[in-house]
Amino acid sequence: MASDKEAIEKSITERLTEWGSSSLPPSLLATLITALHARPLQPLPLTLFTPTLLFSSYLNLSGYPTASAGLTAAWSGLYALLALRRRQSLRAKFSIRGVVRGTAVGLGAANCVAGGWVYLHGSKDRDRDERESRNRWGQFDDKK
Repeated sequence: MASDKEAIEKSITERLTEWGSSSLPPSLLATLITALHARPLQPLPLTLFTPTLLFSSYLNLSGYPTASAGLTAAWSGLYALLALRRRQSLRAKFSIRGVVRGTAVGLGAANCVAGGWVYLHGSKDRDRDERESRNRWGQFDDKK
């Protein structure tokens, strides 16, 4: 029985690590935020959250998964907290916009948890070693 529980816990931690080190969740949240706040135009969420989350995806693709996870966790959690402060009527919750809003809040909370997990267990030295071994843009040719 204990081995089953260990296998479940291991799979949960692996899933958190995979979700938190992926570049897709912050870009999905940025897309949902844009869909919610573009019409009617609300410039504050569009100028604060969307570029920051897209930059987090760029950081992840550039080889900084630990820093990207921390940035994603902070800004996704902040968006989820601020979005939960706005109250909606029962009718508005079951509209298309309400479903998109609920998805954005849920995705923000999931990004906060998974990104926080990866940031706490990540290593910037390991990230640097992986960037050097991958040598994507040829910037580490002098070291070899």
